[in-house]
Amino acid sequence: MVELAAQPEQLHNLPAQPGVYIFRNADGQVLYVGKAVNLRNRVRGYFGRSGDNRFSIEFIRRQAHTVECVVTANEKEAFLLENELIKRHKPRYNIRLRDDKTYVSLRIRMNHPFPRLEIVRVRRYAGERLDRGDLYFGPYVSTSAVRATLRFLLKIFPLRTCRDRVFANRTRPCLLYDVGKCCGPCVLPVSQEYYQGLMEKVARFLRGRRQEVRDLLEAQMQ
Repeated sequence: MVELAAQPEQLHNLPAQPGVYIFRNADGQVLYVGKAVNLRNRVRGYFGRSGDNRFSIEFIRRQAHTVECVVTANEKEAFLLENELIKRHKPRYNIRLRDDKTYVSLRIRMNHPFPRLEIVRVRRYAGERLDRGDLYFGPYVSTSAVRATLRFLLKIFPLRTCRDRVFANRTRPCLLYDVGKCCGPCVLPVSQEYYQGLMEKVARFLRGRRQEVRDLLEAQMQ
């Protein structure tokens, strides 16, 4: 933690790495949480001439007493940590992400014999227990990238995406079955063992074991 009263000398000692910075007032309350590719340059920018014309910057300069930096492995981890800290502390000068909005995750609903894969926004902090034993992957920074990943997975693994109520009341397979993106477990005799195998392959892919998907694609191409 750096005492801002001693800047700019001490700001040169901040890490030039990606991470999250936290401005606190004299009472230790969190004023603002931000992320940066280079923590040293970003924090120094608050106290020099910069192109940041946000109305709150001047108030942060006046009230900030200390700045704390948390180094992360990369920019993506900085995004996710920033989101979590804003939710936890609700800083006065953070407007974005203070409400219930958060980054997206992929969820596999495990409370059904034929689980579905869906995009959700989960309000939680790292380490909290998730109910019903559902599997969560993420959170992810880019919603568009997650949607593209889901479309890609459904081309290879024909999982259902319909809600439970729709699934329970179908009398014939839907359009996704007709185009090969669902195996139709709602009305067709699809075994739970086969479907479970699909879900396990999807889970392995989302955990980073992508070679199995490559092998499957190559086999389909042949």
